[in-house]
Amino acid sequence: MSATLPAQPVRSDAPRSPIRRRRSRASAWLYAFLAPLAVVIGFPFYWMLALSITPPNEIYRWPLRFFPATPTLDNYVQLFTRQDLQIGRWFINSVVIATSETVLTLLVCSLAAYGFARLEFPGRDQIFYSLLFALMVPTQVTLIPTFLLIRMFGWLDSYQGVVLPGVAGVFGVFLLRQFFLSLPRELEEAAVIDGASRLRIYWRIALPLIRAGLVALVIFVFLGSWNNLFWPLIVLNRLEMRTLTVGLTVLRGAYGADQMGLVMAGAAFASIPVLVFYAVFQRQILQSITLTGLKA
Repeated sequence: MSATLPAQPVRSDAPRSPIRRRRSRASAWLYAFLAPLAVVIGFPFYWMLALSITPPNEIYRWPLRFFPATPTLDNYVQLFTRQDLQIGRWFINSVVIATSETVLTLLVCSLAAYGFARLEFPGRDQIFYSLLFALMVPTQVTLIPTFLLIRMFGWLDSYQGVVLPGVAGVFGVFLLRQFFLSLPRELEEAAVIDGASRLRIYWRIALPLIRAGLVALVIFVFLGSWNNLFWPLIVLNRLEMRTLTVGLTVLRGAYGADQMGLVMAGAAFASIPVLVFYAVFQRQILQSITLTGLKA
């Protein structure tokens, strides 16, 4: 009987293939390029945090310090205790406006997109292409008519005055229409045979199948509404109705260089929800970048 030879161990010092060496070299060059770029991009955020914990007498001291000698949280304490600042109310206003605009945009745009993708009616394609042409119209062109309309309805200094003008977004209709077009018609035809109505098919079949598109639209709309400054600054006048973005802009104009640490503390507080949002939806944000190759 012949003895079975033991398996020879694989030598760890075996030369790597040329393809693997090229990939390793390419990765090294990529990281060498991205590391300084990450420092450049992240430095403003770090500088904002550093100034927010810097006492006023150290902010303009020379030579410049990249970290305060005596860090303090007094700026954050003033941010929430000063009577002329309503940072908590501004935060609630931003949450209410951003959430309401996101939910209403999903509802309106998904209904319109489903109609353009699945319903047959005269002038459907002409109306849709006319909406696409509206994307090329600058916001400043429609600013005055929209403001006059909001004033006529008596919606100045109100949530609906900020939320409703941006609900029926053409981009949201276009994005969701592309997702609806990618769905097989056989699913809806089977539901029609079973007696389902169009509204039931839209709600129970079509919407769950385009969840990726809905998540992408949520990301775009929520972040855009949270960071929006131009329209809320025009519509909202009372101190207690301002959003966080508008309040921080007024805060910077009122205090400016005198209390730069207070301004940076407000900016750091305003960036927390955005960072949390990015952390929660990081995978969906990366996937939404690749949504341009959908079926037309």
